Amino acid sequence: MKDREGNNLSFSKILKKIVSRVGAIYLDFELMILRWVGFVPSHLVRKTLYRLAGIKIGSGSTIHMWAGFFQPKNIVIGQDTIVGDHAFLDGRARLIIGNHVAIASQVLIYNSEHNIHSDNFDPIEEPVEIDDYVFIGARAIILPGVRIGRGAVVAAGAVVTKDVPEMSVVGGVPAKEIGKRKPANLNYRLGRARLFQ
Repeated sequence: MKDREGNNLSFSKILKKIVSRVGAIYLDFELMILRWVGFVPSHLVRKTLYRLAGIKIGSGSTIHMWAGFFQPKNIVIGQDTIVGDHAFLDGRARLIIGNHVAIASQVLIYNSEHNIHSDNFDPIEEPVEIDDYVFIGARAIILPGVRIGRGAVVAAGAVVTKDVPEMSVVGGVPAKEIGKRKPANLNYRLGRARLFQ
């Protein structure tokens, strides 16, 4: 037997490919089920099913309807954090979201991308960490390997390609610092989830 590039495959390589393919099919099935879970209008039911899929979700946190995921077992969400509707959380590498974080609608957080300079278009996976009290505005994109410091704000539509210091406000494409957040002692709770969101 040969692979797509015409290389001969040993029995062990064939077996490895079969196991890999079965794992990919299982993951695709799990992600399809999680998409359906996003239509359930109960935060409690969604949160329970997301936890069963492997997402670690702290108390008081909410994931609004229609959120999407990849590799849920690598996603950790702290306490009192809100993830908006249609957000996408990538777990191909570790994704850690802290406490009291507000992630608005349609935010995309990626921790895997392709190396465009590689002959084989190899994947690059790097963890993403979002610290406590961060606010990420609608339709912002966070790219692999980024750390967003405590209390930072990412403006709507920003594309974050590098680390964001604590209490900084960043915006634009690529995101650059546009200001500083003024509170000296962040200490708030984000409130309860809306019933049908």
